[in-house]
Amino acid sequence: MSTTAGAIAIETGESPARRAMRRFVQHKLAMFGLVVVVIFVAAALLAPWIAPFDPLETSWSRIRKAPSTTHLFGTDENGRDVLSRVLFGARASLMAGVIAVGGAVLIGVPVGLVAGLGGKWLDILISRIADAMLSIPFLILAIALAAFLGPALENAMIAIAVSASPIFVRLARGMALEARSTDWVEAARALGNPPWRIGLVHVLPNIVPPLLVQATLAIAEAIIAEASLSFLGLGQQPPQPSWGSMLNSAQRFIEGAPWLAIFPGLAIFLVVLAFNLVGDGLRDALDPRSQRR
Repeated sequence: MSTTAGAIAIETGESPARRAMRRFVQHKLAMFGLVVVVIFVAAALLAPWIAPFDPLETSWSRIRKAPSTTHLFGTDENGRDVLSRVLFGARASLMAGVIAVGGAVLIGVPVGLVAGLGGKWLDILISRIADAMLSIPFLILAIALAAFLGPALENAMIAIAVSASPIFVRLARGMALEARSTDWVEAARALGNPPWRIGLVHVLPNIVPPLLVQATLAIAEAIIAEASLSFLGLGQQPPQPSWGSMLNSAQRFIEGAPWLAIFPGLAIFLVVLAFNLVGDGLRDALDPRSQRR
């Protein structure tokens, strides 16, 4: 618990966690985003039961049918139900976002803590590598890595995780350097605690709030990256549904069958917007400087 948050808790008699939760619940846009995220997650988990048709089932008698009571989102160029494919496509996008960002956190946070607590030369080496990776646009790096690994959803997630990890390296390193000069870290070092214990026990708990905010925002970027890779043929492979690959197929029929692009594009827009709203709400709720209000 930070010194500022602790002082506020003493003044108000309310724990920092409870106060942050209350502030988050009062954030209307963040709650809207959370509801949208929950809806998409539920739709992805329940897709086998709520999808009206098999997402892979083709029918030459219903090719590019407009939205109707039978096919709410219409059908695609192979007669497959677009609503069913959007529901199953949510699985690929959300799984890629969560797993890829989880991998980026597992890579970046330990490396960042080592850079911040491990000594001058180790810090210089890790920082220069992270800076070199950050100098390349995130999506360009992800595309290059995915092309090197080969077209597959698993390889796309690995590429996204590696490309996003420098952000978490910088975050963990900065917090570790800030914590090194604090009294409790100096006391822990004086008691003979090794650097790894100082990082896990005394530094890591203090970077959880900014880490949570960054991870939430990174999930939105990872979903866009997965859709982009699938659009380019480097992510989820046909005939398995993916929002990005659906947009790729839809570009040939955009004038005669616009619903093929509207619904997967709208799904990407809504889920990315929702994660960004949740991230903004978490940032406002967890910022100690704003908790007096």
